[in-house]
Amino acid sequence: MKSVINWFEIPVTDMDRAITFYEPVMQVALKREKMDCVELAVFPYEDPGTGGALAKFEGIVPSHEGAIIYLHTDNLAATLDRIVTAGGECVFGPLELPRGIGTIALFTDCEGNRVGLHQPA
Repeated sequence: MKSVINWFEIPVTDMDRAITFYEPVMQVALKREKMDCVELAVFPYEDPGTGGALAKFEGIVPSHEGAIIYLHTDNLAATLDRIVTAGGECVFGPLELPRGIGTIALFTDCEGNRVGLHQPA
């Protein structure tokens, strides 16, 4: 096993708003997909590797409580600036971690989710 995590989903209530937030913040193009009652906007990833998406479907709601996923960034300060510009809010950070792990921050997205950022050392 290379990783315990193989997929993640960030709950959203307004897919257009969430895509408008995440594409410029993470500087990626999200790929829309629809399966039965699930609407996704998939983050780019290379197989084999961990993939993930914004997800809209009945029974899930955005939350600032619960599990926190950390998205990769090469420039934490610039990403935090883009978050504020896009309407999000920095919760805390940047915080440099010990042992050369890197730097992290938490933010609240346009949907009310608490999401982490990690910049490797």
